[in-house]
Amino acid sequence: MNKIKKLFSIVIPAMNEQEVLPIIVPRLLGVIESLNVRYDVEIIFIDDGSKDKTLHILKEYSKKYSNFRVISFSRNFGHQLAITAGMKYASGDYIGIIDADLQDPPELFDEMLKYIEDGNDIVYGKRISRSGESFFKKITAKIFYRLLNLMSDTPLPLDTGDFRIISRDVVNQLNEMPEKHRYVRGMIPWIGYKSYAFEYMRKERVAGDTKYPLKKMISFAANAILSFSSKPLDIAFNIGLFSIMASLLLFFYLLYLKLFSFVVPGITVIIAIVILLSGIQILLIGLVGRYIAKIFEEVKQRPLYIIKETINF
Repeated sequence: MNKIKKLFSIVIPAMNEQEVLPIIVPRLLGVIESLNVRYDVEIIFIDDGSKDKTLHILKEYSKKYSNFRVISFSRNFGHQLAITAGMKYASGDYIGIIDADLQDPPELFDEMLKYIEDGNDIVYGKRISRSGESFFKKITAKIFYRLLNLMSDTPLPLDTGDFRIISRDVVNQLNEMPEKHRYVRGMIPWIGYKSYAFEYMRKERVAGDTKYPLKKMISFAANAILSFSSKPLDIAFNIGLFSIMASLLLFFYLLYLKLFSFVVPGITVIIAIVILLSGIQILLIGLVGRYIAKIFEEVKQRPLYIIKETINF
């Protein structure tokens, strides 16, 4: 009697990846072939509002391969929401997440699945090197992951992206988490479950342009910290206390000088201190405003994304 094979779903967000798709698809077909004895495989592409021929190319592949499925957003909703939609529609017992740019080799899924079969619910890719990236990007990425870990109440794996495999139990829990400002690679460790760090060497993007230039990376980092941690508010409170204490000490120092007829420091120092404290106040008000803005987005309860069409589901 033949053993029923489990289903492995591969979720791939794509935005303006027309140059990459003809390269990644043959490699995905090779992955399907290598897993054929153990797993049935479905490939789920999420077109995140592409402006080039990405969606047209994906439709052509879906006609040729029945296990290629396509979700098309009505506009660009962002990488994390594209992953969210893919996991929502995935039917697999296990779900792999990978970007379309081939910096994370899909061939590694075969080996990563063996650690899932050993009883882990999460096998995440841990980068031991990052080819083709500038020194600035490498060092800022290291700083970001360590800063986020310092801010978070939940220990987060260092030097990891979204490249990973997760079990159906983990996906079911993620699908019950409705927040709009999502940081998937932080939400998964928050859930818990047994995990394993799979070390690998990250490659260069094979074609096309990065979808995360500096401005977008800064926005992504800020969103991750503010969405996944309330510690910036604690830091703001502590800065406020420190400012009050420093101001009181300065007041008593000036009062002492006045009472004993010493020369009181000039107005320049006082003005500089006032400007500094005013700047800190404005900064902290802006920080609180960012949190309020996120609350505002959540309470509107709009859908996380809008799907224009689905293919092969």
